[in-house]
Amino acid sequence: MTINKKCELLTEILQKNAPLLIAYSGGVDSSLLAVHATDILGSESVYCVFIDGPEISRKAFHAALKQAEEFGLSLDVISGKLLSEDLMQTNPSDRCRYCKLGNFEILESARKKNHCHSIADGANVSDIGENRPGIDAFGSCGVIHPFIMAGITKQDIREIAKSKGLSFWNKPSSACLYSRIPYGDEITQDKLRMIEVGEDILSDLGISQPRVRHHGTIARIEVPPDEMEMVFSARKSVLKQFKKLGFVYITLDLRGYRSGSMDEVIL
Repeated sequence: MTINKKCELLTEILQKNAPLLIAYSGGVDSSLLAVHATDILGSESVYCVFIDGPEISRKAFHAALKQAEEFGLSLDVISGKLLSEDLMQTNPSDRCRYCKLGNFEILESARKKNHCHSIADGANVSDIGENRPGIDAFGSCGVIHPFIMAGITKQDIREIAKSKGLSFWNKPSSACLYSRIPYGDEITQDKLRMIEVGEDILSDLGISQPRVRHHGTIARIEVPPDEMEMVFSARKSVLKQFKKLGFVYITLDLRGYRSGSMDEVIL
């Protein structure tokens, strides 16, 4: 199916499920869904919700709000529910499922308040087959996945966004800060702060997609392979700043950045 045909099907799906509440994160997927839906249905029929919590970096939070303003999206920011103490301590491999179930309660309340017909997210065909228990959790609650329903992949999303002249078409993929901590390791506010500040340090060097994986006293840094030299060039500064954060060993993963590297131990 051509991208044009997929877009036609996407438009039909959005019209059928309007008015629509969109789980907005500021990433390429949910942003395109929000902008396209607004173009098709009008701002009065599209309502976006950004759920903010400790797993969201401040940089990502402010970028998402700025982007929503740039494209005139109707957006509400709602505080997310904290994971239970047990989940924080055990950090199971299906943690995302519990996060999404908690988020659904918030989204469902907002849906009713704003008289929306459906809740939609930006999950796409490329997500299928990966360890994404959150998608299944949302689906079980009745959240629709318009991109999956229209057969749209991640690459399609970037191409559509580029063709529409949207500034975020090549925005790097992102994920919540919880994903930087190995399954089974306790999640703490201190760890999340170390990760967030560490990634800000790397971003300030010009790294396009930094990841700081927290392995106890070890920081396993992932960056795109062609940007590793930037880290080596700033080696002394990076070591100094990361040690101040509390890391004892600072390492650079030679495989480079890849999405979902923490899932490699369970797949």
